[in-house]
Amino acid sequence: MKGNNNNTHLGFIHRFIHPTGSEELNRTPNAQRTKGKKSYRTFLLLHGTGGNEEDLVPLAHELDQSAAILSPRGKVLENGTTPRFFRRLTEGVFDVEDLKFRTNELANFVKDASNIYDFDMNGLIAVGYSNGANIASSMLLLRPEILSGAILFRAMVPLVPSVLPDLTNKNIFTSSGLHDPIVSKQEAQNLVNLFKQSGAKISAYWQNSGHELRLDEIKKAKEWLSDMLS
Repeated sequence: MKGNNNNTHLGFIHRFIHPTGSEELNRTPNAQRTKGKKSYRTFLLLHGTGGNEEDLVPLAHELDQSAAILSPRGKVLENGTTPRFFRRLTEGVFDVEDLKFRTNELANFVKDASNIYDFDMNGLIAVGYSNGANIASSMLLLRPEILSGAILFRAMVPLVPSVLPDLTNKNIFTSSGLHDPIVSKQEAQNLVNLFKQSGAKISAYWQNSGHELRLDEIKKAKEWLSDMLS
């Protein structure tokens, strides 16, 4: 895959990795294409706390090695050194106003990136882990036009909008740990319920694990991704 490393234009340090030659295998349906845009699948990779734009690239390759990748680095530095996508007040307690601002900032970055890199947002799927899964959830709730779907590992409710969006055409995969010390089962279930209330097509999986990512759930996410387009 060809890639642009650590670009700082568009407001985020990021990578864009072009799709491989097997582009025909992951095209979005003709009826859903945006005129003039390349119709391959693109993953928006959103890392966890302390991560960067490189962390989830191997995961994306495992999910679909022919997809394009847009991977930004979170701009908020916790304690001056730890990248995140939005501020938190304490563990599990978010700065909601900052979250709203950062969600819109990230959404606008994605729109600009789609013009620069010529990818169709109708084929854009967020792949997020922990903090990255939370801002992906926030984007679905506040800026649903940006994503066609999402794969969310260890996500919790980021906020509850005053008016729920219409997520009827959104496909969402969530995977949560039954023994997660950071995201309780109830908190993860609350997010699933929120997406269901918004009309999303959601597949929720539960792992006999903690906050760490497991190979078996990556396999399930890959199978879900394949089934979604079959």
